[in-house]
Amino acid sequence: MYIKQILYLLEKFVTVLGGNIKENPNTQSLSQTGTELKTINDFLFQSQIDNINLFKVRRYCEKSMVSRKLFGFTERWGAVLVPPREQPRLAGFQHFLQSLQPMVTEAPTVPVEEREAMAPRPASPLMHIEGFLAALTTANQDGRVILSRQGSLSQSSLKFLLLNPAVPFAQVVKECRAVVIAGGTMQPVSEFREQLLACAGVAAERLVEFSCGHVIPPDNILPLVICTGPSNQQLEFTYLKRELPHMMDETGRILCNLCNVVPGGVICFFPSYEYQRQVHAHWDKSGLLARLAVRKKIFQEPKRASQVDQVLTEYSKCIQFHVQAGGTVTGALLLSVVGGKMSEGINFSDNLGRCVVTVGMPYPNVRSPELREKMAYPDQTLPRAAGQPAPGKALVENLCMKAVNQSIGRAIRHQKDFASIVLLDQRYARPPVLAKLPTWIRDRVEVKATFGRLCCFAEVSSREVCPLLRDVHACLACRPAPFWNHQAGRTQE
Repeated sequence: MYIKQILYLLEKFVTVLGGNIKENPNTQSLSQTGTELKTINDFLFQSQIDNINLFKVRRYCEKSMVSRKLFGFTERWGAVLVPPREQPRLAGFQHFLQSLQPMVTEAPTVPVEEREAMAPRPASPLMHIEGFLAALTTANQDGRVILSRQGSLSQSSLKFLLLNPAVPFAQVVKECRAVVIAGGTMQPVSEFREQLLACAGVAAERLVEFSCGHVIPPDNILPLVICTGPSNQQLEFTYLKRELPHMMDETGRILCNLCNVVPGGVICFFPSYEYQRQVHAHWDKSGLLARLAVRKKIFQEPKRASQVDQVLTEYSKCIQFHVQAGGTVTGALLLSVVGGKMSEGINFSDNLGRCVVTVGMPYPNVRSPELREKMAYPDQTLPRAAGQPAPGKALVENLCMKAVNQSIGRAIRHQKDFASIVLLDQRYARPPVLAKLPTWIRDRVEVKATFGRLCCFAEVSSREVCPLLRDVHACLACRPAPFWNHQAGRTQE
């Protein structure tokens, strides 16, 4: 009975998206497209499943472990299940002649995109369905259902957005005598205290916050905030200003100066893939890309996950070769994206990352319906402290700074490692923003109002830490550096 109910629920989920389970989802075009948010009760009524006891269905899934059994079956046999190809019917004599020919199996040619989509997945789809059904038992005010209708049914999806994580976390707090929340990059932690622990009923006197310093000596890191570029342009990469040609030119000049000083690898993080591609195309047209290539071989973060390992391998080999061989090219420059595939979980230790540059502040898209709902919930449920931003706005700032902290921490990976961290945006100089940086970076950060003249650099080995960081620091110590004027064909101050 419960299996039939699960199948009925799946049919209704497909119907509410505008599809039909009897047709191929890849060929079904939806009449309506876009993203829609609904309360849990509204979604249940629209799907016509409000008469089904989801608590019983959830209990059956937990006791029967049907998703685990299905996962075990698909893990064993799923890889060998090939859909049969339809063969034309032959007459008796033709069938006899074909039987005399040797059997030849043709390997179907499948595009790369389809092969990646057909790759085996580690989890059972039924596990996701169980999680979604469990989420629908949440209180109506604590969550939303996101209906994403794309061009075809196969590209559309249903997603549950939890607005109040304190409810499930309160059960953990109730059953445990002590709860430890640990992580490598947790700054800023204000949302943990205000939106999770306090709302879960944890008294303020029970909270103990402990933050460790870093294993590296203080002199092994040089965090810099640059407010003005080499040509005295104010650096503020807002959504309206960052696409201006002079802003992209200024970014390229700063990278040129840094690449002249820093040996090994330089990683530059952009707010989005689109902006990274746009800047790369602009530099290619203006000639800045060729100037960068004089010192560093340039790599770009790929969009496909299957190509990440290949790019990282080539990036690493290039740096190792040029560091050992010497010459004009001193390493490589990797153009990456904050929140992308290379901003978390990948170590750029030693020569792979002697300098990390972050262009602008990667604020999420506030026009997103999902984010707008996340901002509206704390504004409605949490009090606003005097002199503090609204809880919804603070949430957006925390999301931005968490992504930045994840990215800039890629370069320091062990006790003897050293690197410089350069933040390109005058908004990083604001005290509330600086306070959201990790302590081991915040205590050493220096704000530079102007970009200084580039000083001469003599290559240093990995044991000579201070000379390298002094050379990077010297870039910003003096008057504005000269830059190449492409229209005039000469260097100017």
